[in-house]
Amino acid sequence: MSTTEQRRLEVLRAIVADYISTKEPIGSKTLVERHNLGVSSATVRNDMAVLEAEGYITQPHTSSGRIPTDKGYRQFVDHISEVKPLSNAERRAIMEFLESGVDLDDVLRRGVRLLAQLTRQVAMVQYPTVSASIVRHIEVVALNPARLLLVVITDSGRVDQRLVDLGNVVGDDDLGALRAMLGKSMEGKRLASASAAVAELPEHSTGKLRDVLIRVSTVLVETLVEHPEERLVLGGTANLTRNAGDFAGNGFPGSLRSVLEALEEQVIVLKLLAASQQPGTVTVQIGEETKVEQMRGTAVVSTGYGMPGTVLGGMGVLGPTRMDYPGTIASVAAVARYIGEVLAER
Repeated sequence: MSTTEQRRLEVLRAIVADYISTKEPIGSKTLVERHNLGVSSATVRNDMAVLEAEGYITQPHTSSGRIPTDKGYRQFVDHISEVKPLSNAERRAIMEFLESGVDLDDVLRRGVRLLAQLTRQVAMVQYPTVSASIVRHIEVVALNPARLLLVVITDSGRVDQRLVDLGNVVGDDDLGALRAMLGKSMEGKRLASASAAVAELPEHSTGKLRDVLIRVSTVLVETLVEHPEERLVLGGTANLTRNAGDFAGNGFPGSLRSVLEALEEQVIVLKLLAASQQPGTVTVQIGEETKVEQMRGTAVVSTGYGMPGTVLGGMGVLGPTRMDYPGTIASVAAVARYIGEVLAER
């Protein structure tokens, strides 16, 4: 990169930083006064003219300063040289807050709430998917001779409990055989494979135990499949109203109303989170890069969370394109990492 190109990048960075902070169009005189660019106002004006011609900044009104375009934000994000790490106190507070979660649901809800508070944006987290989760343990508890409690625990921390009315009394020997068969068929397998294995169990059994297995397998198959209504947790939606002016007119693509409507469609949000499913790698989608018309005025910062060798799902934040990208990237990466660590310990 030449000296001139580097200087123009610094001018763009200054414009983005100031606009994010002030929400006001930025002029050349303001840039020279606020930033040590080492050049005259005339040079800055020339650089701004080139940046505008190349589509990185634009002039919202005649005689006003300049504001970044989506292309300008992309250039800014692509050239973030370092992300300020969280302080030891911040990291400790995050970890303690997440570790207080009693189960997977609580940990994810706490993570979303925390991420919304840190970034002041809408936080989103995807529940662990069927393809990712593995059955760690299946427990069978006899509540009475004709009623069982099934407890399925996955490596992601998900715990499902289901009651099964057997219709007939089951003795201790049959209960032990049932427990062994279920454990052998399910434990150590991904949920989809465990579901298929359980469904086949009645075919390989006879007598009274076969009837029991039909009832038990029916309940377990329903338990092991994905529940669409539980796949997503949102938090901090009201934060969007803090920056309502960043969105276009009411009722149009990219307006606050259209963004809120899109957030109600889980398929749209899951699609946005699917762009990044690699822990430790943060993806930033800006404006039209989201490929969702209603989200045209937004940016999505997302990453994957999970345990070593296993991606459980995606998480991130959504807000206006005028957001603190370095701070948001740092917060998303940190919360995702710590959620993975908390789940790995359980």
